[in-house]
Amino acid sequence: MLKKHLGQHLLVSKGVLEKIADQLEIEKEDKGVEIGGGTGNLTREILKRGPSKVWVLEVDKDMIRELLKIEDPRLEVLEADASEFDFCSLGEGLKVVGNLPYNVASLILERIVFSHRCVRRAVLMFQKEVAEKIIKGDSWMGAFVQFFFEVKYLMSVPARFFIPPPKVVSGLIRLESKGTQNIDPYALKRFLVRIFSQRKKKIGKKLPESIIRRAGLSPDLRVHEIDLEGLRKLFLVSYRVDDDRGDNNVGQS
Repeated sequence: MLKKHLGQHLLVSKGVLEKIADQLEIEKEDKGVEIGGGTGNLTREILKRGPSKVWVLEVDKDMIRELLKIEDPRLEVLEADASEFDFCSLGEGLKVVGNLPYNVASLILERIVFSHRCVRRAVLMFQKEVAEKIIKGDSWMGAFVQFFFEVKYLMSVPARFFIPPPKVVSGLIRLESKGTQNIDPYALKRFLVRIFSQRKKKIGKKLPESIIRRAGLSPDLRVHEIDLEGLRKLFLVSYRVDDDRGDNNVGQS
């Protein structure tokens, strides 16, 4: 039943499933979104905690048939690819959870950040190495996530808790919304990809010195030496200048 090209590894440890569901901190009126429901092991744990609604995003028709066997009026199974999904189409205040396929995990995380206005909390499983990079924030993706969410590493999950066992250890993280951020995530992504490219180069080689000075930074810095607040100032100054020139349409999210 499992399809290798979809990166499917079913989490079967009841204890870990319970911990993941607990980390969502579901309350009576909460709406949950599960990414890749599989055979419904985690779905059932989420439903036990009393949400008002749960959507499951699944691309595998065989898995969809399994999920539809769960008879619960609060559950709605959507045939949808989470790496292309607009989470805001389901409303606001969402609590998102998923054991993400490693081959598309970064794309799914990107979609969650693009939908940050609507995601209150997310509990997500990644390859441990990827999870640690997100926590450190020293990559464009790690910084991108941390502009909008507080990030916490919850636990490592050994391969033996999955069927079939992956070749790597997994890492569970939690994202907690920082609230409304007046930053266009699409413009921010373009900026971060640019500034994090060729990491060994000083930022003075990537941006005009006038912009860097206005952000209160030195052009001799390298991107890994700049904290999140410094990146925020650099982004806002850079795109304010570009917007004044008419080079970008930088809206507010």
